[in-house]
Amino acid sequence: MYTSLRIFHLRSSGSRQAGVTLVELILFILIVSVAVIGVTRIMNLTSVASTDPLREKQALALAESLLEEVQLQAFTYCDPDDANAMTANSPAGCASGAQGLTPTAGETRYGSPRFDNVGDYHNFEMNPADAIKDIQGQAIVGLETYTAKIFETEELGGDRIRIDVTVSVDGLSVSLTGYRYRYAPRAIP
Repeated sequence: MYTSLRIFHLRSSGSRQAGVTLVELILFILIVSVAVIGVTRIMNLTSVASTDPLREKQALALAESLLEEVQLQAFTYCDPDDANAMTANSPAGCASGAQGLTPTAGETRYGSPRFDNVGDYHNFEMNPADAIKDIQGQAIVGLETYTAKIFETEELGGDRIRIDVTVSVDGLSVSLTGYRYRYAPRAIP
């Protein structure tokens, strides 16, 4: 059996090169690699920086919650458990002494008897050793490294209390200030 073998010759004049050379291919790979590395670094920086707003939002939410909790308490001349709490017209009218900026003996945020006056929260702290807890005393998961502090200052002759709540975590600190006026000194919730 006879087979014919044909060989084609390319003419050097007027012929065009098809494809890419090895040098062009290496340059393309190098440029694409540099671009991919740049994009991944930017994504890495973005993801690392995105954790800070989360911690800031959590700290702000915790501070707002504590400030609201304090502001919703009674602001009477006497402790709400005092026999004269509903009739006292001044701190002198209290049977067991004026409330002041200190917790009433035995009262706590978590147990019984509970804090029941704005002044009970003065110098109240929650730190990682005690954990951040809700009003029932349950530790809040995810807030193990946070600290919270409430500081109060009497103003206007004791008829207004400035409430400063500071929540901190890993060098980040969020502070909120609120006021509670004694607008209903004999109202007990």
